[in-house]
Amino acid sequence: MEINNICIIGLGYIGLPTAGMFAKKGVRVTGVDSDPRVVESLRHGKVHIHEPGLTDLVTSVFRDGSLAVASVPVPADAFIIAVPTPFYDDKKADLSYVRSAAESIVPVLRRGNLVVLESTSPPLTTQRVVKPILEQSGLKAGEDFLLAYSPERVLPGQIMKELVENARVIGGINEASAQAGKAMYLKFVAGEIVLTDATTSEMVKLMENTYRDVNIAIANEFSRLAERFGVDIWEAIAIANRHPRVRILNPGPGVGGHCISVDPWFLVESAPDISRLIRTAREVNDSQPAFVFETLNKLMPTLQGRRVAVLGLAFKPDVDDLRESPAIEVVRELIAAGAVVTAWEPFKPDFVIPGVEMAASLEEAVRDAEALLLLVGHSQFKTLDPAEMAQLTPARLVLDTVNAWPAETWRAGGFTLEKLGDRKNSPR
Repeated sequence: MEINNICIIGLGYIGLPTAGMFAKKGVRVTGVDSDPRVVESLRHGKVHIHEPGLTDLVTSVFRDGSLAVASVPVPADAFIIAVPTPFYDDKKADLSYVRSAAESIVPVLRRGNLVVLESTSPPLTTQRVVKPILEQSGLKAGEDFLLAYSPERVLPGQIMKELVENARVIGGINEASAQAGKAMYLKFVAGEIVLTDATTSEMVKLMENTYRDVNIAIANEFSRLAERFGVDIWEAIAIANRHPRVRILNPGPGVGGHCISVDPWFLVESAPDISRLIRTAREVNDSQPAFVFETLNKLMPTLQGRRVAVLGLAFKPDVDDLRESPAIEVVRELIAAGAVVTAWEPFKPDFVIPGVEMAASLEEAVRDAEALLLLVGHSQFKTLDPAEMAQLTPARLVLDTVNAWPAETWRAGGFTLEKLGDRKNSPR
């Protein structure tokens, strides 16, 4: 099928870069978002997402007219749904955005169109949720229009590169749908394109992130065991990883982001009776912020009224994405304990957390602190010099949760530096 124009619903971390990529290849793209602030911002040339290379790309395709934005879908050859799929408090998938996006396509869906769901979803969402909604148009999926599922598989901070180079899986509700999806994505994807059915494609995405989550969970549990047994977990991991068939990941304050911390719950929701390991891994990672809090609480037994400078709130280094960030959960624990928290997140300094003073600079964050809590290994944090920090802050107690700072260097600089999961070198 010939695809000359595409309508993409959802202009977030995946939708907007994808729109830019198609537009760059000469496809006329209409990006749709239900948030009027996003639409207005883009119309005024302001990109609302921090991602290397994205602003230049979007500016370019807006300038040449290949990308436009709108608040509702317009007729097109193909539609891509790239809206969020968060979860409710009970860890069940919130598919309201997916449903709303599919419903918005119905009035403009035409015979011969292709619809692709990219939003991470529980297995069978394409078949049991999206397909019936689209068929309210009177057209039959697989016959009158084509329908597929193709998840994003990219890393924040590397999205522009990985959208092009990573392998992409496309699952159709039938072979024709999968082939049509392949033809569309070949316009910019250089990586291998693998075809399968829609439900397999949905499960592949969830399996990838669940695999990561389970492996991070064992690293986090190892950090707690090291604390119990008087071991330096960072030393222990480095030694264990010398084994040719062992690759233990690093522990930290928890797991965040919209993928790894969310996707495993979709499998648990879909099959709770046979996903016990997945549930346990999620519970371990969800409770890791509490372990960080408890570690600091041992160093500062009385947190009421104590001034703590928190460095980093993003869910991972060098991005502005704070979704499901474990750092924020640690901060909430501190606030509940009565600590006075000042936070510095260089990639999103205007973010708001009730009860937290957001600093406009590192200097402001640490000026009156009694303790420094490093929660994210941003590159600019890793290079901080302890001698310079000693001039900026009266704090001499430091808790490094991501193994970013050389302990000997900081201790030589007059700091009492503690590392998460290192009881071996702790004076406690």
